Amino acid sequence: MNKILNHVTLTYLLFALLLSESVLIPTAAAEAQEAKDLSQTFTMLSWRNIGPDIGGRSIAVAGSMKRPNEYYFGATGGGLWKTTDGGGEWFAVTDGQIQSASVGAIAVNPDNPDVLYIGMGEGQLRGNVLQGDGVYKSIDAGRSWQHAGLNQTKTITTLRIHPDRTNVIYAAALGDPFSPNSQRGIYRSTDAGDTWKKILFISERTGVIDLAMDPSNPDTLFATAWQVYRKPWQLWSGGDESGLYRSTDGGDTWQNITDAKGLPQTVLGKMTVAISPADSNRIYANIEAQAGGLYRSDDAGLSWQHINGDRKLWQRSFYFMQLRPDPVDADTVYVLSFGLEKSVDGGVTFNEIPTRHVDIHDLWIDPENPARMVVGDDGGGSVTVNGGASWTLQDYPTAQMYRASVTSDFPYHVCGAQQDNRSVCIPNINPHGINGFNAPFAPYYHVSGSEMGHVVQHPGDPDIFFTGATNQLLRFNRVTGEIRDVAPYPYLVMGQPADTMRERWNWTYPIVFDPKPPHAIYIGSQHVWRSMDQGASWDRLSQDLTRAEPETLGETGGPILKDQDGPEVYATLYSLAISPISSKEIWSGSDDGLVHLSRDAGERWQNVTPAMLPAHSRISAIAPSPHHAGTAYLVAKRYEMGDRSFYVFKTNNFGQSWTRIDQTLPGNDFGHSLQADPFEPGLLYLGSESGVYVSFDDGKYWQSLSLNLPNSPITGMQVKDNDLVVATHGRSFWILEGLATLRDLRRRSGSIENPILFSPARAIRHLKPAQLDFFLPTRAEEVQVDILDTKGAVVRQLRPAHPLDEGAHRLTWDLRHDGATIFEGMILESMNPIIGPLAVPGQYLARLSIQVDIDTKAGLTLQQPIVVHADPRSDASEKALKSQLDFSLTVRDAITLANQTVIDIRALRERIETAPEKPESQPARLAFLEASAEIEAHLYQVKNASPKDKIAYPIQLNDRLAHLNGAVVLTADAPTQAQRQVLDTLLEELEVHIQAWQDLNAEALEDLNL
Repeated sequence: MNKILNHVTLTYLLFALLLSESVLIPTAAAEAQEAKDLSQTFTMLSWRNIGPDIGGRSIAVAGSMKRPNEYYFGATGGGLWKTTDGGGEWFAVTDGQIQSASVGAIAVNPDNPDVLYIGMGEGQLRGNVLQGDGVYKSIDAGRSWQHAGLNQTKTITTLRIHPDRTNVIYAAALGDPFSPNSQRGIYRSTDAGDTWKKILFISERTGVIDLAMDPSNPDTLFATAWQVYRKPWQLWSGGDESGLYRSTDGGDTWQNITDAKGLPQTVLGKMTVAISPADSNRIYANIEAQAGGLYRSDDAGLSWQHINGDRKLWQRSFYFMQLRPDPVDADTVYVLSFGLEKSVDGGVTFNEIPTRHVDIHDLWIDPENPARMVVGDDGGGSVTVNGGASWTLQDYPTAQMYRASVTSDFPYHVCGAQQDNRSVCIPNINPHGINGFNAPFAPYYHVSGSEMGHVVQHPGDPDIFFTGATNQLLRFNRVTGEIRDVAPYPYLVMGQPADTMRERWNWTYPIVFDPKPPHAIYIGSQHVWRSMDQGASWDRLSQDLTRAEPETLGETGGPILKDQDGPEVYATLYSLAISPISSKEIWSGSDDGLVHLSRDAGERWQNVTPAMLPAHSRISAIAPSPHHAGTAYLVAKRYEMGDRSFYVFKTNNFGQSWTRIDQTLPGNDFGHSLQADPFEPGLLYLGSESGVYVSFDDGKYWQSLSLNLPNSPITGMQVKDNDLVVATHGRSFWILEGLATLRDLRRRSGSIENPILFSPARAIRHLKPAQLDFFLPTRAEEVQVDILDTKGAVVRQLRPAHPLDEGAHRLTWDLRHDGATIFEGMILESMNPIIGPLAVPGQYLARLSIQVDIDTKAGLTLQQPIVVHADPRSDASEKALKSQLDFSLTVRDAITLANQTVIDIRALRERIETAPEKPESQPARLAFLEASAEIEAHLYQVKNASPKDKIAYPIQLNDRLAHLNGAVVLTADAPTQAQRQVLDTLLEELEVHIQAWQDLNAEALEDLNL
């Protein structure tokens, strides 16, 4: 392949040399690159979101009493979203303005809804919880944001605004779920978030999960403390510091009322609390305890009754349990659990209110209209105005994707599994093309599987997919819809610790194919398994490749109730990789920090763990080099151990030694995914908790490649041709089109002192335009790009409308020739003839002319070859496409001639009408005006004044020509005989009118002496 690419590149450069003496040829690839920031040279690149438009988890919502159509929801991993039309359409409002991705709390100023606050981090502590960086504030309804402190709290669970003194704000901080944290507790600001004071602190291991404010007496506050921690292998909810606190002086002092009459006196776990706005004496508490469930106080918290112990109210306590009382009726209360539970008898009985999605985390109720609500659940935010009888759709791209894969389809599809939804695939572009006639974008489709794990297409059969699911490996046929479980050990495990399992499967266990026939499939438990027959039979290839320390394999969820659903199953394989160079080279990485390598297709395994890598580091990704055997890159993360640092390594000797290549990466971020560019050695892409980084020198120096990408965890990435595809855990899939520019920059050794016209990526007729990226070290007064064919003729001319400043720029050639001349106000039934004919596949040249001084005309010309490829799905012959192009160019030129004649007629008519009248020329003037109007009316329907006038007045010659061309380019075939016949007729008619105009024009110039 490299030989072919080199030959093609040489051919293009020779072709360019034939056309111009001024050619900038890229320098050869350098062994190493100077450590310099090159980001200014590629800011013309831009990420593109492709969906799917499926909502992910939301644990915070809010609305406004004063603006009944305005609501917010916080996406976990996707920032803050807003609607102004009652939930019909949602849009992100924090992109590029916040430094963490998960919104855990929202508070809108009740007096001025332009003022709102968001607290970052997730208090619903599932296994993939994201941490935050404090509080942000907006004073313009979410258009702009400023950081408002508390950045070390990690998890803000609740924000409350004093309704009478709105500069007073309370923030409840759960803190760091993975390590001791002195920033836990409750904070109060009296200056609208400018400064904060800690007013309640229990300990470094116990934070505040909920904070309730009495609407009728805002100085009365109730808070619940939660002693909780997470490790990669365990959640532990509860302890002697969990408790219920009350303040009656706005938080100046607090009373621990955990031992109040009626409350459980055994060990407590998570608790939530709510004060009824309809009756300040009515307090509800949902409690995780041996006698857990709903408790109620009717005397402002002095005494309590256990009202309802139904497990549906406090199941999976770490994830649910919030309470929302009705603002009007004290006996009506909602419990947010797997479903939205509603009681109208003070909590004695509950009925579920159907919602768009399950797993309910937050609910905002209009204090003046309880039928108007917004809910936050594992599908996002949803609005009701009828008390839950119906809810708005959750069709926005906040999907939390696990991993990313690309298919061999054309156009290729991007696949992955979405948290709390199903596995999906979606085309990366409209398969009908950039020039399609408004064809709808192909929708995503499901490929079986569950909410987690990998989705992998069979390399030899594009209709077969393998997807991971809890206790399953599913083989899916997308043509027939057939699903088959082909797991090597389909023994169902649930509700039990890891040390009781024969095979320990990670929540997102790895699935990889050997790209070479016969395409063996590999998966990993604590062992590596291989199947040569698409899962019909399996061979276990390895010993246990994890640490399997007994203390990491025990029960999880306690001490009150166990929670053993799968995410905490530990001592498993988290990553597998096969070298693109040799199928015998297989790498494995465990979630507890071991790396193994087999160099004989799995017969023997060697522990090659980097010596500098601490135990219990999750090996997120291993990327064997596509260029050198034995070279591989490794990314590990330890945030669940309280260590938010990068661990990125490289080996070039099969793991015998490793070098850390993360020294230039920022602090307080960590890696999830890595890809080595398959075409350019030393070019690396790294996905982190907050974005994407690129290295041009094999990891010695990293710089941000996030550009316009919103802050979100990058859980998977794939390189596909010119594209970098990433899965985000909160904003669905994104694609960066422009790797050809980065590869070119790498080959230039980072030289940015001179103007650069980067090598364009391959263009595909009808589908992928040619993106012409260039860098200007200084301002250019004029810039022009000419696209030339092999004969040197200009096919298209691209020119920015204004001077370009120093920096990176992009012009896009849509693969069309220049279109026909048009005139202002032209109304046609046919497609606009300014859209030129599509270029045929072949070689072209981009010539960039830069004029840096408008007076001296000083400038520079740079050139790069472009290759336009045919759509591989099309069977159109080169001859047919050339015939169609010739026909379209003829039509284009005819339309130009007709339209230019109209322009000339109108220009001369204006000269005549504005020239001083001479009595002796009056007859000639009138004759000219009448004759020219008749010619113009044959060329264009001059009576058209609005789009629908075409129905009232017959179309004329330029419209018929445009229609004919539109009919021809509908397909990739040569024009039909009938189309050629009509063209001959129209050209003959055009010739008559043009000749008439030429004669009239000559006569008028002579008679009127103009």
